[in-house]
Amino acid sequence: MKWFSYLERRLRPLAVEHITLAIVFLQGLCYVFTMARPQFAERIVLIPNKVLSGEVWRLFTCVLTPPPTNPLFLFFALYMFWMMGSALENHWGALRYNLYLLIGYVASVALAFAAPHEEQATVIYLQGSVFLAFACLYPDFTILVFFILPVKVKWLALLTWIGYAAAFIGGDVMARLLVVASVINFFIFFGRDILFRSKVVRDVHRHVKKKAVSGRQPFHTCAACGVTDVSNHTMEFRYCPQCAGTLCYCIEHIAKHEHRGMASG
Repeated sequence: MKWFSYLERRLRPLAVEHITLAIVFLQGLCYVFTMARPQFAERIVLIPNKVLSGEVWRLFTCVLTPPPTNPLFLFFALYMFWMMGSALENHWGALRYNLYLLIGYVASVALAFAAPHEEQATVIYLQGSVFLAFACLYPDFTILVFFILPVKVKWLALLTWIGYAAAFIGGDVMARLLVVASVINFFIFFGRDILFRSKVVRDVHRHVKKKAVSGRQPFHTCAACGVTDVSNHTMEFRYCPQCAGTLCYCIEHIAKHEHRGMASG
């Protein structure tokens, strides 16, 4: 992507390395503060109306909001986020990974303000976009679900897409906006590859089908026009007992052909 290459040359000094580790650490710290003072969580989440009222820090602290779960699953969620985010950073480089997160963050915040009357927005889907990117790059990576069941990450990604679709169809306005925001960065980074793969799959399928048809020997061939059950699989065929060798004809010529070499009685 040429525009990424241009941005890399211009913005490389601004890249933040190991940004996932920083986010994970701060989310864990915010979780501890929330356990000590439950009202702390309400002060850092993204509520568009309160931002418009002057509480602008919510634009930044919303990224640090930890997932609402128990400590064990929080540890697992943060570990997976760190592992997958680090893999993306190693694969793309710090700047491209920063841009991936930044696009998702800006889209989530911007679309949250498209419905500022809603009580609360979330950027939890941003971590989901990191998971989808990881699954796209490493589809056969295996995760132990509940530390027991080995599942390839591509199947978990499929469930994630189904969950996003359900949230988009059955959710409120805010949920739909945030689902859209969470996949904008994914399609910016992977959309061209997805279209290319789809085209390759269609071309291969078309080639295999054409080769299978061309390599198949016809069972019925019309002696009058040459149509076969391969070239026209919907055509009906009949055999004439009055023609020598009991010739085959399509349904259009069986009744109006000239008998060839009358069969001997």
